[in-house]
Amino acid sequence: MTVSTLIRHIKHHWLTIAFVGGFITDYLLLNRVDDIFDNSMLLFYVVLGTLSIVLLYAGIAGRLGEMWSDKMRHIAPLTMQYAFGGLFSGMLIFYGHSGNILASWPFLLLIIGAIAGNELVKNRSQQLIFNILAYFIGLFSYLVLVIPVFTGYLGPWTFTLSGTLALVIVYGLIRLLALIIPNYLRLQIRTIVFLVLGMFGVLNLLYFMNIIPPIPLSLQEIVIAHSVVKFSNPTGYELTVEPTTWWRLDERLFATLHPDSTGIVACFTRVYAPTRIRTEIFHVWEYRDSSGSWREHFKLSYPITGEATQGYRGYTYIQSPQPGSWRCSVETARGQVLGRQVFTVDTSRGPDALIKRLE
Repeated sequence: MTVSTLIRHIKHHWLTIAFVGGFITDYLLLNRVDDIFDNSMLLFYVVLGTLSIVLLYAGIAGRLGEMWSDKMRHIAPLTMQYAFGGLFSGMLIFYGHSGNILASWPFLLLIIGAIAGNELVKNRSQQLIFNILAYFIGLFSYLVLVIPVFTGYLGPWTFTLSGTLALVIVYGLIRLLALIIPNYLRLQIRTIVFLVLGMFGVLNLLYFMNIIPPIPLSLQEIVIAHSVVKFSNPTGYELTVEPTTWWRLDERLFATLHPDSTGIVACFTRVYAPTRIRTEIFHVWEYRDSSGSWREHFKLSYPITGEATQGYRGYTYIQSPQPGSWRCSVETARGQVLGRQVFTVDTSRGPDALIKRLE
């Protein structure tokens, strides 16, 4: 492939390259949801995306003068795709950490669909509709993430506030575009309003069905152990567990536990929460009955705070569980699942070996 051919190929896919560039930036830089730098990056994507949409259509309408209108028609799509790529990848990173994939896949699939649509939509009128809809999804997800971080509260009212604020901002953007491209927007406005309000309804439905992950909480670790001992000085926990082979993924995802003479089975978790958050989480123990359905056996809550920079640690335990399939789920008070560990209790024999680990 010659250099000129390579350059033409890159130019043909430059918007996709810019979009992927936002992903790479997030992968390298984003770490903590309550970090000032991380929040500044996400806010930068929102502001850049907003300005890019406005300048793109101002350039298309020739509102910036001949020279600048031409520049914006070429530059604004690039910056807009970079902003969308960064915003959506940031949402995947933080939302993916926050919830159980099996419980949250419809919402994560929605984010992935918005990413895929970015490459598939080519028609100019469809691009306007898609750009506003994608902007709304990204903005909504961003506000749902940062408002609890800054207020220190989780719950329906913060979610409703986030969604309402996203609608107000998008309404302001549409009003601004109506001044820039009035005739063109008039042809698309019904579709835009229908899709934005429809998406608002879908996101609220997903939230109240506990499908949207409990952002900004995230489960960092969950371990099924024979016992957990808490030390007061120095502060820490000692877990007694059955050894696993590091490369055996099946042992990690679907562990088998052989209770010892005490019959105790413990669930140890480490949950990350932003600094200002004060809330409670639940350990929900369930077993699979003869019909294959999960039945609740035990449920206990305990408060967590964001003061523990390495994650808030806690545990619960049950005694003498019946043999068969069990799981320990970590949930919010509303029933949103942060994560869970499925395991099998085998009482036919005791453990082959036990090791102790410090947390």
